[in-house]
Amino acid sequence: MSVLIFIDQSEGHIKKASLEALSYGTEIAGKSGIAAEGIILGNVSEDIAALGKYGVKKIYHVDNAALNHFDAQVFTNAIAEVVQRSGAKVIVFSNNVDGKSVAPRLSVKLKAGLVSGAVALPDTSNGFIVKKTVFSGKAFANIALNADIKIIALNPNSFSVNTGGEGSAEVVKTDVKVEEAKVKVTSVNKVKGEVPLSEADIVVSGGRGLKGPENWGMIEELAKLLGAATACSRPVADTHWRPHHEHVGQTGLAIAPNLYIAIGISGAIQHLAGVNRSKIIVVINKDPEAPFFKAADYGIVGDAFEVVPRLIEEIKKVKGVA
Repeated sequence: MSVLIFIDQSEGHIKKASLEALSYGTEIAGKSGIAAEGIILGNVSEDIAALGKYGVKKIYHVDNAALNHFDAQVFTNAIAEVVQRSGAKVIVFSNNVDGKSVAPRLSVKLKAGLVSGAVALPDTSNGFIVKKTVFSGKAFANIALNADIKIIALNPNSFSVNTGGEGSAEVVKTDVKVEEAKVKVTSVNKVKGEVPLSEADIVVSGGRGLKGPENWGMIEELAKLLGAATACSRPVADTHWRPHHEHVGQTGLAIAPNLYIAIGISGAIQHLAGVNRSKIIVVINKDPEAPFFKAADYGIVGDAFEVVPRLIEEIKKVKGVA
């Protein structure tokens, strides 16, 4: 019996969300008195054994070229085979794009209980109860898992990374039957030189208040100074001021950075649904009645074209940048 944690990777590099999942899974294992194990699929360029510092003792590595490109069904079948071999009773994913695709399929295949969007460790004092977000993050629900096998998909940035583990993890090379992928990757468009939105600790986002794409320079400059990713509201993406991969909101990417700076965004409910898990929200808007101020931790009522340049100037002074 064990807790099995899916270690998500892209192009050989382990995703930040996987480190949170590892910390979360090993905490569950420790409280339950069972082993914490990991599973990673495809070719990995990083030192897998070093993940032992996150508390995991053993990692199953299925190194098959067919797993270098993500295919939800292929991944599901490979993970299911390892689950059956290892006897895992709790399986942990990050609730990112890959986890959202694989966890429900695995739940059906294994007849397992599933909670997606978990934000806290399970309460095992009376059963196995997992707290999760509902209604686009506006409320919480406590879900009891009664199935023999339990699957939890942890919301990114909702659990601290713990590096208190000792030694290296045992890496077990594992062969499983990998069928031919149903999805064929014909090309990949990569965004280079930017912090991925899904992994960014800080996000600087702009809306229609910026009046046009020609004014996005100050957003990019502020983001660069802060080591942040850039984002935008849906109207901005729809009018092609910015690429669609930067669109955050209910119909775009849902994010949970430590700091979200919204500039010239009114804060429609659909936008808030994608960013309301941010730890700190800062709003800059000249309209004092903008709905976003009700959700903000800090707000600046003012013209973005006056406030942002002054903010950039002050940050440069603090950082000693000319």
